[in-house]
Order: sequence, then structure tokens, then C-alpha cells
Amino acid sequence: MDYGEILSNAWQTIWKHKILWLFGILAGCASQGGSSGGQINYRFNGENPPPAVERFFQSIPDWQITAIVIGLIVLVMILVILAIVLGSMGRIGLIKGTLMAKSKKEDEKLSFSEVWQVSLPYFWRVVGLNLLIGLVFFVIFGMLGVIALVFGILTLGIGMLCILPLLCLLVPVGWALGIVIQQANVALVVEDLSITQAVQRGWEVFRDNLGEMIVMGLILLVGGGIVSLLIAAPLGVAIASLVGVLIVGGEHAANSGLLMAGLCFVGYLPVLIFFNGILQAFIQSAWTLTYTALSGYGVPEPPAEQLPSAY
Repeated sequence: MDYGEILSNAWQTIWKHKILWLFGILAGCASQGGSSGGQINYRFNGENPPPAVERFFQSIPDWQITAIVIGLIVLVMILVILAIVLGSMGRIGLIKGTLMAKSKKEDEKLSFSEVWQVSLPYFWRVVGLNLLIGLVFFVIFGMLGVIALVFGILTLGIGMLCILPLLCLLVPVGWALGIVIQQANVALVVEDLSITQAVQRGWEVFRDNLGEMIVMGLILLVGGGIVSLLIAAPLGVAIASLVGVLIVGGEHAANSGLLMAGLCFVGYLPVLIFFNGILQAFIQSAWTLTYTALSGYGVPEPPAEQLPSAY
């Protein structure tokens, strides 16, 4: 498989049909498998937060805190549902859009309504596929977590040292399973399969082309991770500056820092979403082209051999 050709074709596809960027933005609502993200963890020096922050939370009545917590829970539930709906339609649109782009003439471009309409028949199957896989992963890792916790308690923590290598092994295994899930999603849309058929087909393509899948996965993982870090770098700088202000500043400085950080976040958020959408469009297009190249989808079968006539 020519990796350079696939990556080049993926970029040319999303560059010519820029409407796929919008589907990339939608897919970014529930992005997985080909990109990576990062977390920034910090803590204040000492055991207690800065006095300004502590006084701020002490000034809020208990009923307001309860209302805020309930409101946040409802908001999170709504956002999760929106992420599932928009993310699924974005992923389907990118897969179908990449396939449709191959049949377009040089001067023809995809339209949003065109891609959206052909993507709708796959929506519930894609949602069901990913919810089912998510439930299976939740049950498996939940059981493994409980077993590890019980084993650690019974062995007074010594058993956790024995389990640690196994936990480290789960990282590459989980990453490989993520590629299988990615191929299952592509198979479902490309070949119009049921959920069980898509899982089986995704596993077959991954198993039969293990080396190519791992190489392409590493390319997209490392490349996508670097681009993601570059895109999110301004936010990291803003967060680091805010943490410094909260640690060493007074109440006035803390309030000003929170205000400036909020304004910077709101101002940069559209830029972050836009560039992440382009990245998601490229990654999904590359995976779709990888699947079609390795599965032989769309390759015409050789004509049947003509038997000589008896007369």
C-alpha cells in the first residue's frame, strides 16, 4: 500500500471539497481513533487554594451551589446527546463524502445537502455500533478495574505492582481496538452492512492487513497528535498564565486573570474548532481511503472466462 498516495489523496479530497471541513467539525464533537489530545494537570502550592479563590466559593450560598450542580448535570447530558448525534453524522458524512468525491468530475464539488441526505440512512446503525462498543468496553474495563482493586487490597498493594505491566499492555491493545472500531464504522457505511456484519468486516480487514493498518495508525496518531498540540498551544499558554496569576496574585489579580482567560478562551474557541475540523476531515478521509485500498472495495472483478461454444 502506498501510504503517501493515500495521505495525498485524502488532503486533495478535503481541499477540493471544503464542505467536508464542516462535517469534520461535526465529527470533532465525538472524535476518536485517529487523533490524540492532551491534558494539563496542576495543583496549587500547599494544601489549600489561594485565599481569593477560597473566599469566592465561600461567598456563594448553598442553594446556588446545588442549582449550579443540577444545571451542570443537565447541560452535560444535553451536550453528550448533541455530541453523539452531530459526531455520528459528521463521521458518516466524511466517509460518504470521500467516496462520492472519487466519482465527481474535475469541476464538480460536493454540497452539504447532498452529503447529508445520503448519510441519513446510516445514522442509527452507526450510533448503535458505537454505543454497543462503548458499553462493551465499559463493562470489560469496569470488571478489570474491580478485579485489580480487590487483588490490590488482598495483597496489601503488592499485587498492584504485578498488575502494572498488564495495565501498560492495555494501552497498545486499546489503540489497536480503536483502529478496528474505525474500520467497522467505515465498513458499515462503505458496504452498507448491519452492525454485526460491520464489526466482523472491520476485524477481517484489520487482521488481514495488520502491518499496513498499524503503520497507517501510527502515522495518523503521531501526525494528528503533533497538529493537535500545535492547535491547542495558545490555550495551554493561557491556562499556564492563569495558574500563575492564581498562585501569586491577590484577589483583584485573580479576578482579572479569570476574566482575561475567559475572553481568550472564547475568542480562540472558533479557531480551535475550525482547525480541528480540518484535521478530523483529513484523518477520516485517510482511513476511508485506506479501507477501500485494502479491502478491494470498488475494484472491478475480472470478467468471467468464456467457455468455448459446443457448436
